Amino acid sequence: MSTYTSEPGTRLAGRYRLVDQTSMGTGWTYWKATDETLARPVTVLTFAPGFPRIGETATAARTASRLSDPRFAQVFDVEDNDEIAYVVMEWVRGETLIDLLAEGPLDPRRAATLIGEAAQALAFAHRNGQSHLRLDPSRVRWTPGGGVKISGLGIDAALAGPELVGTAEDPDLTDTRDLGRLLYAALTGYWPGPAIGTLPQAPVDSDGDPCSPRQVAAGLPASLDSVTCRALFQQETRQGPALGTTSGFADALTSVTPPPPPPPSSTYQSAASRGTTNPYPEMQVAEDYRRRHPASERSAAARAIVSVVIVLVLVAVGVVAWAISRGMHHTPAAAASNHQQTSGPSAASAVQLTPVSASAFNPIGSTDDPQDAPYALGTSAGKYWHTEYYYGYPKFGNLKKGTGLLINMGKPVRLSQVVIQFGTSCCTAATIEIGSSGNGPLSSFTPVATSASAAGSSTFTVSSRTSGQYVLIWITSLPPLSGQAGKYQAEIYRVTLRGNDA
Repeated sequence: MSTYTSEPGTRLAGRYRLVDQTSMGTGWTYWKATDETLARPVTVLTFAPGFPRIGETATAARTASRLSDPRFAQVFDVEDNDEIAYVVMEWVRGETLIDLLAEGPLDPRRAATLIGEAAQALAFAHRNGQSHLRLDPSRVRWTPGGGVKISGLGIDAALAGPELVGTAEDPDLTDTRDLGRLLYAALTGYWPGPAIGTLPQAPVDSDGDPCSPRQVAAGLPASLDSVTCRALFQQETRQGPALGTTSGFADALTSVTPPPPPPPSSTYQSAASRGTTNPYPEMQVAEDYRRRHPASERSAAARAIVSVVIVLVLVAVGVVAWAISRGMHHTPAAAASNHQQTSGPSAASAVQLTPVSASAFNPIGSTDDPQDAPYALGTSAGKYWHTEYYYGYPKFGNLKKGTGLLINMGKPVRLSQVVIQFGTSCCTAATIEIGSSGNGPLSSFTPVATSASAAGSSTFTVSSRTSGQYVLIWITSLPPLSGQAGKYQAEIYRVTLRGNDA
């Protein structure tokens, strides 16, 4: 079989005029072209002379043409005769995933919606015996009509050949892991592997594996992090087993996709006018207030409130100024000297410290999740330490006073800063404490920093010069467990410590 190297202006079959190259590889080229018979843009794939996989590519294109799902780019025409070979496909408008990520990661809901639709499309393809096997951010577009369009189904794999695609003994698993990569990129703006297009390579852990999404982008929902890790890393989590099929991935992602934002206020009003139950009563209260109080009345009331606030602020400023002045003239020299002695390592001199190990700590009663404590040091992508869950009350269900994560630094250190990546639910109450022994009672540790409202990435600044080999994160109150009414649990994904040797 022979073919030829095409150039702009070439007409194929007397109707497909090649306009411009869009991408190319060894022996093949994708073109934007015009179907002059139907006066519409199309995509045309042409081949260089001697390209060895024309037959396989043409077969894959004909197979893809039989898939009746609008979420896949249609195949219009396939020719592989002895004189010339080409494939004509739908010209897909819209932005690729790489385009969408040009300004940073997507909102979690939008990311889950986009990749979820792609997953449903791939699940449909697999039910019909077809696979993609080369899914990447350039093959998924968000169209102007607000839907997903996937190109290259089976065709890109045929172009690449088995040496690049691999044996693909489990095509469903291959596509599922690729969907996990797409979700990872959409949530973080990084690609979990060598950089692709404009997407940089994701940060890696000590074993060289990509960090989990929540380790890269603070504040992501734990449920989306879990689905990504279960598909991409094939890891079992507390939310379920590894995801090895596109349909399983689609179902799991649908179940954790954040709900859409509430409708505009006019929806609340129309619901009330129809006599239906308003699902957002707090918004209706605001609407009722605005109807009962005309704008002129609210304006006068607002001016009065502002006047009172200004007077109170002026009084407060005067009191503060008097207190500062009095303190400057009455602070004993001994107190000033003591303050200098207790200041911690300076930010400029502090370095990142390397812990030796981490373990669960509870001198009274059972410890929480002791086997997973080392994961809090960020040693394994997608894994983390968590307390057990407790029913009915954030203070451990009134069963105990607290629980802890004990970090062995291997030698005495002085801390200047501790950054903890908690789960996104608010709030965890935690205290950073330092001690010289890992076996002593809680009273043997010295508190050096505390927070009553930790969530997501939380920074604890340490000013004390207290030193010790062991750093204790002592938790006394738990946030609600996402999606589990009445349950409370804290999660720690990574602990980063800065300071100096004592």
